[in-house]
Amino acid sequence: MKLAMVSRPLSDTDLRLAVQMGMSDVVSTVPGISMAPQREQGPALQLKDLQAMQSQVQAHGLRLSVIEGWQLSDRITLGLPGRDDDIARVCESIENMGRAGISVYCYNFMAVFNWLRTTVDKPGRGGALVTEFNAADIPAGELTYVGRTTDEQMWSAFEYFLRRVLPVAERAGVKLALHPDDPPMSPVRGLARIMRDLDAFDRVLAIADSPSNGVTFCQGNFAAMGVDIPQGIRHFGRRGKLFFAHFRDIRGAVPCFEETFHDEGETDMVEAMQAYHDIGYDGPIRPDHAPTMEGEDNTQPGYMMKGQIFAVGYMHGLIDAVRRRGAQAAAAGQT
Repeated sequence: MKLAMVSRPLSDTDLRLAVQMGMSDVVSTVPGISMAPQREQGPALQLKDLQAMQSQVQAHGLRLSVIEGWQLSDRITLGLPGRDDDIARVCESIENMGRAGISVYCYNFMAVFNWLRTTVDKPGRGGALVTEFNAADIPAGELTYVGRTTDEQMWSAFEYFLRRVLPVAERAGVKLALHPDDPPMSPVRGLARIMRDLDAFDRVLAIADSPSNGVTFCQGNFAAMGVDIPQGIRHFGRRGKLFFAHFRDIRGAVPCFEETFHDEGETDMVEAMQAYHDIGYDGPIRPDHAPTMEGEDNTQPGYMMKGQIFAVGYMHGLIDAVRRRGAQAAAAGQT
């Protein structure tokens, strides 16, 4: 598997750190949406911009392999008039990603807002700050400008979108890696969230048997669903549908959970890494949300650098342990 560094926006400081930490790949994004009050699709990602990003990354001996966080408009996710124009920009962006050698587009289908936490500064181990979601802390009846939406509306809009972008992605050689809803529960502030369980992702894969239709396996979100993480990795990986992975952990599950250091959550992370090894996963995997540590200002909850560095070291150790385990098993089988 390919250890990937998140750098958004791209920074030479981050890229130097990635090299120092023994990583090979980079995950980034390009601003492309107006967020208030209704999310409007920005211009298509331009080839020259993507090529400039790729060149900056390659200058450090790394590879820009994933664009994530380039959000879809509310017209797309809610199936509103004008979505065809927005989808055309998404298709153009995917084509340009392929030309720039960026092989994965990590996207989600959450309308109006993305990941949600009710607390971003809960004291964790040693006073580190962690994020928490507790549905009880969302005021009753607090809706967005959209009002209430339904599962049927969201599934209809999603299928419409997927059937139009998949042929473009296939021709471009780009993999569409769908990220779960965060938190994976429904409704949230009146909005239906459909990517909330394993069955939903099986339904997504059944819509189109395409080499470009797959999953971002965000361990924290699948854990919040109650999924056994090593089993979930094998569930998608054995079918060749695990395109991108977020390595993180939580304590609890919906409707109340908190994020943790990578070595203290409820998931068996050794067995999770073993599962990636067993399925022969060779795609990008990055550390995801980590606590804010001593001396950091928590301006980007989940994405301050010290927690990410801790996570990368932990991941290296797990990978080495799994490889050693495999080598010992192979040697024992030959004697």
